[in-house]
Formats: sequence, C-alpha cells, structure tokens
Amino acid sequence: MDATKLAALRARYPRGGEDIIRDPDFLRAASVTFTAGKRRKPYAGVSTFLDLPHRPEQGLADLDVALIGVPMDLGVTNRAGTRLGPRAVRAIERIGPYNHAMRVTPQAECRAADIGDVPFRSRYSLEQSMEDIEAFLATVHAAGVIPLCVGGDHSMTYPILRALGKDRPLGLVHIDAHCDTANESEGSRFHHGGPFRQAVLDGVLDPERTIQIGIRGSAEMLYEFSYESGMTVIHAEEVDAMGIEAVIVKAREVVGNAPFYVTFDVDGIDPAFTPGTGTPEVGGLTPREALRLLRGLRGLDIVGGDVVEVAPQYDATSVTAQVAAQMLFELFSLVAIRLAA
Repeated sequence: MDATKLAALRARYPRGGEDIIRDPDFLRAASVTFTAGKRRKPYAGVSTFLDLPHRPEQGLADLDVALIGVPMDLGVTNRAGTRLGPRAVRAIERIGPYNHAMRVTPQAECRAADIGDVPFRSRYSLEQSMEDIEAFLATVHAAGVIPLCVGGDHSMTYPILRALGKDRPLGLVHIDAHCDTANESEGSRFHHGGPFRQAVLDGVLDPERTIQIGIRGSAEMLYEFSYESGMTVIHAEEVDAMGIEAVIVKAREVVGNAPFYVTFDVDGIDPAFTPGTGTPEVGGLTPREALRLLRGLRGLDIVGGDVVEVAPQYDATSVTAQVAAQMLFELFSLVAIRLAA
C-alpha cells in the first residue's frame, strides 16, 4: 500500500473516538440515528416504525407524514391473522434510516411520526371497520398529512382510497399476486379480493391510471373488471419477459404526473421470501425486483401508500415482516423525496 495514502487515511480516520462524517447525505442519516443521549434499542420501549416518535394523541398539525397501523383482517378469504401485521412490521429493527439507493434519509427530510392504529369500534363488523378506516384517514388527509399504512388485509385499501380520492380520482400502482377486482362474495362487497372494483365504481380510483404488477395464480377468471375498466395488468411472467426497467417505464407512463397511491401486497413477492401471508402464490417477484420497481417511481406525485397482508403466525423467521418493513421504508423515501422537491 502506498505509504503516503496510508498516512493520509490514518490522519483522516484516527483510532478511537467518534468518526467525523463529511458526506452530507451520510451526515443527515447519522443526525437522526445518533442524537444526543439516544441509541436505538430494539428490545426497549414502544415499538414504532423506524423508531419514529410515538404520537397517537398529539394531533397532526405539525406533521408531513403519518405512519398508521390498520390491525384488521375481517375481509380475508383464506388464512386469517393479518390483524397482527402492524405489530410485526413495527418490531423490525434493521430498516433505515438511510436509503442508499435513493440517497435520502426520509425522517430528516420531513416531519413524521407513528400515530398508532386506526381505532375500531368493533372487532366483529367489517362494515363498521370500513367506516372507521375511512373516517380516520379522512381526518389525516384533511390535515394535509400523507398517510403510510400497514395492515391488515387488503380490503382496508378501499376506504383509504375513498378518503384520499374524494376530491379527484387517484392513480394507483398495485403490486400483488391478485388483481383484487372481484365482485361481491357471499353477500358482501367488502373483502380483500375486490377493493379496487369498488373504488373505481365509487369514482375515487381512475382505472386508466391504474397498473397492477405481478399478477398470477388461479383466480384470473374473477378479474375481468380490471381489463374492462382499462387497468393495465402485468402478470408475473410478463415481468420476466419485459424486464424491470420496461415495467417501470410503463408504470410511470400509466400514472403520469397526477396524484397516485401505492399499495403493496406482500403476496406479490414469491412465498419463498414472504411465506407469512394468507394467500401465497408461487412464481412471484423477488424482493430485489420489488425494490427496483418502487425506486423507479421516484419523483412522481405520490399521495400515500400501504403494505398489507402480513400474517406473522405463518412467518417463522420474520422474513415476511422484514420485507414488508423495507417496502414501507421505500414508500416513506418516495414521499420524502416528493415533499423535498
């Protein structure tokens, strides 16, 4: 090794003491991680996403972004248990605070807090739960705060879209194994297999600005509405044929420059990586592909997002919760970049 270079490194990085961080992006990340008197301890205190401030009762007035749990799984068709998803995702420690791919520390770019869970009046009534989610998210939206939610089954996205899309229909980037545009089932239009049909019919979701990515499995015959309404559907095998970059180009083309929402069902990922979910489908995306897809939305007008269908009792190694937490962090990063623009 060159002696002059080694001497310069020793001078710049002396043994002992704290490093002097010079890169401005790294410095911002360190500023939220190593604040005076604070060290992140995953085994102590109340679990919040990214160790954000816990503010369930302090109001929304000074926030830009709110992390919200939706512990409800009354709309499932197969394995229940996603009501425990928010707890599992909040317990994940090895996420952030710095997003190296997008070079952003989201909690340093905006005012964010974990405001707890949607309060539900009943653990039994899906209809009341839909009303409770919509009312809670409407309050968040009225305060000018961008919501990032973690569920919970996918039926929860319908009332969220009703709350956020009431002034104008939203676009949608939807990563999933299933289109979730089925009709009423067993007398109920509220279930996790049909939220996006209901959102379109309510006028809060624009189908021609909706793209569904990673679709596969045996329920294709239920999703004719996606095609008839003008949604763009990209099956998992088409992702392979097109390549991720082409899918990103298509997604950006579909949603355009107008406001859009991102909903991420963990069963969009192959169950080799996300076994902890209610309706696993073989042949899905890899986490790396999903990360590239989300990062490819950088700079667009995202107004909210969610990660759904984490069922921790089927997640023996917590890998599903780990993937879900990372995807939620990517959404947080996209929102922070949009706010800083």
